Amino acid sequence: MGVVRFWRYSREKMDELIRQGRVIQTNPGAVPAYKRYLDEMSGVLLQDVWTDLGPISSQAGERLGYPTQKPLSLLERIVASSSDEGDIVLDPFCGCGTTIHAAQKLGRRWIGIDVTHLAISLIEKRLKDAFPGIEYEVHGTPKDLEGARDLALRDKYQFQWWAVSLVNAVPFGGKKKGADSGIDGIIYFKNFRDGKPVTEKIIVSVKGGENVGVAMVRDLAHVVEREQAKMGLFITLAPSTDPMNKEAVTAGFYQAPNGKDQYRKLQIVTIGDLLEGKKPDLPPQDASAFLQAPREDDAEQLGLLGVSAAVKPSRRRRS
Repeated sequence: MGVVRFWRYSREKMDELIRQGRVIQTNPGAVPAYKRYLDEMSGVLLQDVWTDLGPISSQAGERLGYPTQKPLSLLERIVASSSDEGDIVLDPFCGCGTTIHAAQKLGRRWIGIDVTHLAISLIEKRLKDAFPGIEYEVHGTPKDLEGARDLALRDKYQFQWWAVSLVNAVPFGGKKKGADSGIDGIIYFKNFRDGKPVTEKIIVSVKGGENVGVAMVRDLAHVVEREQAKMGLFITLAPSTDPMNKEAVTAGFYQAPNGKDQYRKLQIVTIGDLLEGKKPDLPPQDASAFLQAPREDDAEQLGLLGVSAAVKPSRRRRS
């Protein structure tokens, strides 16, 4: 005698399930199955070992070159599971800013803190790339000449990294302390030769001392020639002297391949000028030379960045 299979449902219940499309039968001879949906089942709670989130590969679009960078998806999961929209997320060691990127994307307010101006500059660029039009406050970076002098006296490397960020230059030497061969930063710009794009560079030299002279400008000219760069930019905390300015003028001009644009080959700009918003006359920078965070389509939100823990969260702006 064969086994008769049946469901413990009334005929009316079965008819209702079939009407709802909850009964699956691949062919007339197959055993019917009951269709279930994931949101109807409690499932298994997320454990403390996550194997579904891989590391950032060398070709990942979110990779910024920071040695300890974490995947954005990992921080999104942590932020989403431990806070609600509108809450404040604090990252006191924010590195390249993945946590505050996730917080911004998920509608949280945030405070990010780091001890280096290099990290703050990297995070600022990341936020501007990912969230165009974003507004935030930065605490602890120099806002005037007095603050710049204080930073230069306390740590010349932090001063150099901060200074090159004012002109959107890439810190030289992999952001490491040590001999710089006369180079503190590099600005990349794009030219076209024979219809093909070519990336060129501008050498940036930063001086935070009170005594600057014409010999330093000549040294920069030699570095520009040695590195086969097109231009040199001298950033000085102290005012430039007349001999320095004359030496820069004698270097002549860089003529762009388009035959229209020309720029002084050696230029001098003071920290005071940069703080006042006066920028050197340089070719348009090549954005492709920088590692960029993918753009996020999100509402603007106020946050804080800083090298000091003595900060308070700003109110969120509602659009």
